Amino acid sequence: MSNPTRVLVLNSGSSSVKYQLLDMRDSSRLAAGLVERIGEQTSRLRHTCLGTGDTREHSGPIADHDAALKAVAGELSRDGLGLDSPELAAIGHRVVHGGLFFTEPTVIDDEVLTEIERLIPVAPLHNPANLTGIRTARALRPDLPQVAVFDTAFHTTMPESAARYAIDPRIADRHRIRRYGFHGTSHAYVSRRTARLLGKDPSEVNVIVLHLGNGASASAVEKGRCVDTSMGLTPLEGLVMGTRSGDLDPAVIFHLARVGGMSMEEIDTLLNKRSGLFGLCGDNDMREIRRRIDEGDEEAALAFDIYIHRLKKYIGAYYAVLGTVDAVAFTAGVGENAAPVRAAAVAGLESLGLAVDPERNAVRGDGPRLISPESSRVAVAVVPTDEELEIATQTYALVGKHN
Repeated sequence: MSNPTRVLVLNSGSSSVKYQLLDMRDSSRLAAGLVERIGEQTSRLRHTCLGTGDTREHSGPIADHDAALKAVAGELSRDGLGLDSPELAAIGHRVVHGGLFFTEPTVIDDEVLTEIERLIPVAPLHNPANLTGIRTARALRPDLPQVAVFDTAFHTTMPESAARYAIDPRIADRHRIRRYGFHGTSHAYVSRRTARLLGKDPSEVNVIVLHLGNGASASAVEKGRCVDTSMGLTPLEGLVMGTRSGDLDPAVIFHLARVGGMSMEEIDTLLNKRSGLFGLCGDNDMREIRRRIDEGDEEAALAFDIYIHRLKKYIGAYYAVLGTVDAVAFTAGVGENAAPVRAAAVAGLESLGLAVDPERNAVRGDGPRLISPESSRVAVAVVPTDEELEIATQTYALVGKHN
């Protein structure tokens, strides 16, 4: 029998599991789905067999991740794509935080699990859920290679001057305080795909990647290597996001505690869940914000202006970090779909060689495309991200080395 070519990608959240099954011979998707509200009576599983286009939904209690993954395995089996298939080469797991220890995709063993567990204090919302998914998948297929692909790995090439905070290094090292960055699989994929769009090798181009979704981050990628990124110790730092504040004077926290009488938990909730666009105008959906702006809503307009101001600052900062820029790439839900955001983000930056062609920018499409005028010194692109494909590609490449 020929070597197995399928990879199952699992992204386990605290109460959800996203999954895709891909065939790495041609990077085609065979199945995809989502289990959400795990642990509730209103759990739901939505599964699509992409070969047939058949979609099935199931509602009802799913007690835990073990039950969720068993339900996923059952749906895959119904389509002849079960976890027991000899064509399944590996399972790739998204792990949010790899610290400095994990700089590349890693075959999971007990030692790897222990280290991911040790990183829980710097990723308390994400790593425990990622670990649960890994342990459940290993129990279902203990004989199958399982690979961890880390959100932080792409950013471990940042120089110390970019990764260090200006605090006592002994305290920082003791508590693992440094800038790690996130959305790494997206930044890696999009920066490479942008280079290909320009007809060049990643080692030949400098790219500013703007991953704009409900969570948002920017990165400066120099010749294929990340040299700076906007998120830091946690995903709270950087750009204005859907519900996160992004950059903030640290003294705001002391002020809220001392003067506002807020607890640390209340401040944490405020900055992570009740700030950003949502905190500014009550909406974190860019489509709704744009609709409100069109109707003359001043609160929504101010929220949009604050969002764009921060975004423009990071474009300029990363232009300075890189020295020369070949492309700026917009990706993720807002970056790929919100033409007004793209236009506003580069407006006024013509002296840096940046411009958006209104007609090109208005065109919606599924693939990578340039939205800058032909004459632009710096390319401006829309490049749909594909984190699942990136995880599958890294997983399959690693498994091939170990076979």
